[in-house]
Amino acid sequence: MARIELPELCLVALVGTTGSGKSSFAAKHFARSEVLSSDFCRRLVADSENDQSATEAAFEVLHFIAAKRLAAGRIVVVDATNVQPEARKSLVALAKRHHVFAVAIVLDVPEAVCAERNAARPDRDFGRHVLRNQRSQLRRSLSNLRREGFHRNWVLHGTDEIDAAVIERVPLWTDRRPDHGPFDVIGDVHGCYDELVELLGTLGYQVDPDGTDAAHPDGRRALFVGDLVDRGPASTAVLRLAMGMVATGHALAVPGNHEAKLARALKGANVTTGHGLAETLAQLAAEPPEFSLQVVGFIDDLVSHLVLDDGRLVVAHAGMREDMAGRSSGAVRSFALYGDTTGETDEYGLPVRYPWAQDYRGAATVVYGHTPVPEVVWLNNTICIDTGCVFGGQLTALRWPERDLVSVPARRQYWEPVRPLAPEATDTDPTADREPTDLDITDVLGKKIIATRLTGHTVTIREENAVAALEVMSRFAADPRWLVYLPPTMAPTATSARPGLLEHPDEAFAGYRRDGVSQVVCEEKHMGSRAVVVVCRDPGVAAARFAVADGTSGAVLTRTGRPFLDTPEQTDELLAKVRAGIAATGLWDELASDWVVLDCELLPWSAKAGELLRRQYAPVGAAATATLAAEAAVLAAAAVRGVDLGDQASAHGDRLAMAERYVEAYRRYCWPASGIDDLRLAPFQVLAAEGAVHALTPHRWHLDVLDRLAASDPATFRATRNLTVDLDDPASRAVGADWWEQLTGAGGEGMVVKPANTVHRTDRGVTQPAIKVRGQDYLRIIYGPEYTTQANLTRLRERGLGHKRTLALREYALGIEALERFVAGEPLHRVHECVFGVLALESEPVDPRL
Repeated sequence: MARIELPELCLVALVGTTGSGKSSFAAKHFARSEVLSSDFCRRLVADSENDQSATEAAFEVLHFIAAKRLAAGRIVVVDATNVQPEARKSLVALAKRHHVFAVAIVLDVPEAVCAERNAARPDRDFGRHVLRNQRSQLRRSLSNLRREGFHRNWVLHGTDEIDAAVIERVPLWTDRRPDHGPFDVIGDVHGCYDELVELLGTLGYQVDPDGTDAAHPDGRRALFVGDLVDRGPASTAVLRLAMGMVATGHALAVPGNHEAKLARALKGANVTTGHGLAETLAQLAAEPPEFSLQVVGFIDDLVSHLVLDDGRLVVAHAGMREDMAGRSSGAVRSFALYGDTTGETDEYGLPVRYPWAQDYRGAATVVYGHTPVPEVVWLNNTICIDTGCVFGGQLTALRWPERDLVSVPARRQYWEPVRPLAPEATDTDPTADREPTDLDITDVLGKKIIATRLTGHTVTIREENAVAALEVMSRFAADPRWLVYLPPTMAPTATSARPGLLEHPDEAFAGYRRDGVSQVVCEEKHMGSRAVVVVCRDPGVAAARFAVADGTSGAVLTRTGRPFLDTPEQTDELLAKVRAGIAATGLWDELASDWVVLDCELLPWSAKAGELLRRQYAPVGAAATATLAAEAAVLAAAAVRGVDLGDQASAHGDRLAMAERYVEAYRRYCWPASGIDDLRLAPFQVLAAEGAVHALTPHRWHLDVLDRLAASDPATFRATRNLTVDLDDPASRAVGADWWEQLTGAGGEGMVVKPANTVHRTDRGVTQPAIKVRGQDYLRIIYGPEYTTQANLTRLRERGLGHKRTLALREYALGIEALERFVAGEPLHRVHECVFGVLALESEPVDPRL
């Protein structure tokens, strides 16, 4: 019986002539979704499995789907003949591109059996010469598969061996997700044995007197990030201890570039012996020869990197990109050993390394060494713990999952660094000697260019906009430690040509459909003011996570970062209601977090816009109705006297009706709100919680979660009514438009249309995350009582929307960037850079009515 061990993540090429039973074999051993059949893809593009003219297109489809599955970390089984080297070459290249193994399973079935099977299928009416050619190609291929790049290949001879074959899926060597530790991840030791023993003792390990093992009484394990050797005085002693700990299960290890080079040297390769290798080889020469053989075996057994603790922890010597973690290829091993180099050298003759951690946005924490730093700094959920012990710095360990740092100082400087360990701080360096929660005015002054992961583009903040934002932030903003997010402006829908309307859902639906969005969620646009609610389970969480230790446990913020409510007591009262609702629905446990950031509307609108109502809308309404009523009396008197008024009376009546509708429109947004009990909070998105940015999760999840919150306390929370629309179905689009008409006809503001999957990408980039479609009466408040006259509508339909739309996307990207940086534990100034950027963009010259 053939036992085939397949990596859990790989690309499997089934190889065999037509009729060899590949499809039956695939159906027996793999899930239907895992198998990509060339016949099926041919049917997709040409309605026939046997239309050979569609072969090229069929394989384009097959490769596209395979690439998507591999990118998502899912196995791919390619069911095609694959007897030609060029067909297999493209599969090997695809596997290599996604850093997974390519494996081949060959079904070697006699030609007569294949011919008999094909004869029973009327759609396989090709001649025996096709089988002979395929059989000949197959026989020539058997000895070349490994050279072609297949990691493993199995050849099953005959139907009996094929039927008896058993497939077992095994995890990759890098995959240790079930291993939860706890761990003590130790940075680059570089032969500093005394410091290693001291650090292990500080961590609670008991080191054997002979230096061959160290165990922790609580079962913790050390995890070495590589570069155990070279430069320091006792590389052999460090090796002996680390090898012993790994052998007894008291430690794990990944290789460093110095171990890789040492192994090559011990195997007789011609390598340069700089950077401390000569000293290590001299120390090994004093040991028995078998010790060097043990060292080679130890290094050869180390895998490039480790993925641990359910995927929450990745350890690699020089770091690991998100798309490479948990995968295996030469490129992955190279990145783990050396990082990402630009190919250039600096003034010291050392490689210039690309700062990959600046672009990292993965959910897993990456712990690495390789590049010595004077102080450990968290960056985008990554941490370098090589603190240059051999250069006179420290030897550092990260305790996991506690995320505590433990360090011991070097006894002395053992090696002079080629490049200074730390650049000298200058007066112009705003981050020098800074606490994580410190802010500096130089962070936001002048022109700034901010990189965002979501769009892959940078956002430029102009100096004049930064000045305007600084005025608002310095005079009116809440405590900046609560400002982890500001909501973006929202893009308006394209202008409607319907009589009497400026906006209608059809244009929003059509725009998304052109971008390839198949399903959208339409959400009721509440008649309130945008509010960001940051709520902690208790003041202790606020102090620990937000560094706010004044006894408060959250904030309610306007879209410009100001405290929403007038007094701290009112804020505390509303937060207590939110906290109670979260507890009642079990969201603390469901989100595995002691804090949550919510995107909401706070109602009524008059609670925040009361001054605007009194000073702007009400005077306009009062003046219009009073003036037009007086004019009506004059016109009525003239008519009594027999004056021919023409159409003036009718036109005046229309104007009076429009003024009255204007007053009715803004009055709907008002109700008495003398206290917190009169307010209603309508949350529509869970923005973030500990360990996760939820803002990019599909909208249905948010609405379902927040419906439960609304149901827990209807006196405090208001649910967001919504409707899912299938844009490929005209009837569904019509239902969406009808729903909007019902909402607005009943006096509602309108609705917001969003891609159901939240983020949708096209060749041009990310589509709009949300498009607002406002009702006729609400737009009367915005554009004035008489905006629906034909002359005014004609003018308004010429309004330019492009700048507003690009502004919405830029602000959205900055908002997501701020959340991702905060969740990753980056310093406040990095988070605040993005939040401040959103506020600065608000001062760009865009019509605020759009």
